Amino acid sequence: MATIQYAGINNTVTTNGSAMSLLDVSIENQIPHIHECGGNGRCTTCRVRVLGGMQNLSPPTQQERDIARARKWDPTIRLACQCYVKGDAQIQRLIWSNSEIAMLQKETVPEGIGEERPIVILTCDMRNFTSLTSENFNFDMVHLLNRFFTTLGDPILMNNGIIYQYVGDEIVALFGTSGGTRAQNSIDAIRAGLGMLYALERLNQIELKDFDTTFQIGIGIHFGEAYLGHVGHPKFRQFTVIGDPINVAKRIEEKTKTTEENLLISENVYNNLPPDLVEYKNRYKVQLKGKEGLFKLYGVVGFQQTDVHLELQATLNLLLKNEEAFAKRFYDHVFEAAPSVRSLFKTNMEGQRRLLTHMLAGIVYSLSRPEHLEMGLKALGKSHAKYGVQAAHYPVVKKILIQTIEEELGVHYTPRVAEAWDTAIGMVVGKMEMAMAEKV
Repeated sequence: MATIQYAGINNTVTTNGSAMSLLDVSIENQIPHIHECGGNGRCTTCRVRVLGGMQNLSPPTQQERDIARARKWDPTIRLACQCYVKGDAQIQRLIWSNSEIAMLQKETVPEGIGEERPIVILTCDMRNFTSLTSENFNFDMVHLLNRFFTTLGDPILMNNGIIYQYVGDEIVALFGTSGGTRAQNSIDAIRAGLGMLYALERLNQIELKDFDTTFQIGIGIHFGEAYLGHVGHPKFRQFTVIGDPINVAKRIEEKTKTTEENLLISENVYNNLPPDLVEYKNRYKVQLKGKEGLFKLYGVVGFQQTDVHLELQATLNLLLKNEEAFAKRFYDHVFEAAPSVRSLFKTNMEGQRRLLTHMLAGIVYSLSRPEHLEMGLKALGKSHAKYGVQAAHYPVVKKILIQTIEEELGVHYTPRVAEAWDTAIGMVVGKMEMAMAEKV
C-alpha cells in the first residue's frame, strides 16, 4: 500500500502495488490530471514535480530521459504516465489547465538566436484604448485589460498558438513555432482571429454593460521566416522573435482602421490556404508604413462552411460557465434514460461531474493537436471498457450529451453550432467505441 500526496490541492490518496502509474492513481481517485495523448508519453502534459519519495518511484524510462534532455528539465520532473508507484511519494502537477498546453512549445526553442523558422504572426490592437483610459479609473482599466487579455487569449491558445507578448493594449501571437505545415498554421491563426472577434462580441454584450463602453479591435495576420531563440544576459534570457514579419503583421493590423476591416491577412497567408475555405469581404492593394511597393491584403469574414473547431471553441465558455450545473444536468438525464448505468458510478458523483467537464474542455482544446487527441480518445475508450461501459451505452450518451448542450446554450445553439457539436461528439464516441472493441 502506498500513499501519494498531491501538493497544492491538499489531497492524499492510497494505492495498491507497483502496477499503477502516477497518472493511473490520479484517474482512479477522480483527480483531474491533464494527459492529452492518453498517457502515451508523447505530449508531456501529465508532468509532475516529485517533492518527496523519488526513490519510491520507478526509474525514468529512455523515453522520459530523452524528453527531459530535450526540454531541459531538472531531475525532479517526471512524466506521470511513465512513472510507476513503489511506495509513498509527494508530487505536484505542473500543468493545471488546458490553456497552458500551447505555451509548452517554447521549451522546444533553442537557446540564443538559434534557428530561423517559418511562422504565422497575429497582432491584435484595441482601437479605442486611449479614450477608455481617460474615461475610467486606473483600477477599472486594469480590470478591463485583464478581462480583455483573458477573453482574447483563449482562442489563441485553443488553436495551438502561443502568446508572445503584450505591448500596452496589443497582443502578439505566434503559430508554428514548433513546426506544422504552412496551411495548418495559417488556418489556426485565422480561426484564432475569428474566435477573438466572437469572444469580444460576448464580452461587450455581457461583462462591459456596467462600464457603458465596448471594445473594438483590429487583427492583422502575416506569414514569414523569423529567428526564434532565447536571448539576453546569460543569467536572464528571454524567448524572443526577431525578423521583419513581426513588423509587417503590425502594419497590416494598422490598416484595419483605414479599411474598416476587423481581420486582415497578407498575401503570404492567403497563398497558404486551400481554395474555397475562407470567405473574404474585400481585397486591397495598399502601401504599408516603412515598406516599399504595394501589399495585397484580404479582409476575412469567416469560413465558407461550418468549421467544427471554431464553433466548439466559441461556445465552450458559454457551455461551461457553470460546470457543476452542466454536469449535473447531464447525469440526471443519463440516469433517467438508463437507470441501470447508475451502478457503474461507484464513487462520489461530485468528482465524476468534475471529470466530465475536464474531459470535455480537454477535447475542445486538443482539436488543434489531432495526433494527441486520437491517442487520448483511444485510451479513454479502453478505460471506460474496464469500468463496465458497453457498446449499447454510447448512442444513449451521445444523444443525451447533445440534448444537454442544446439546453445549456439556449439561443446560442445555432444550426452551425448544432452541426459542429454533433460532428465532434460523433467523432469522440466513434473513436472510443473502436478502442473498446480492441483487446483491453
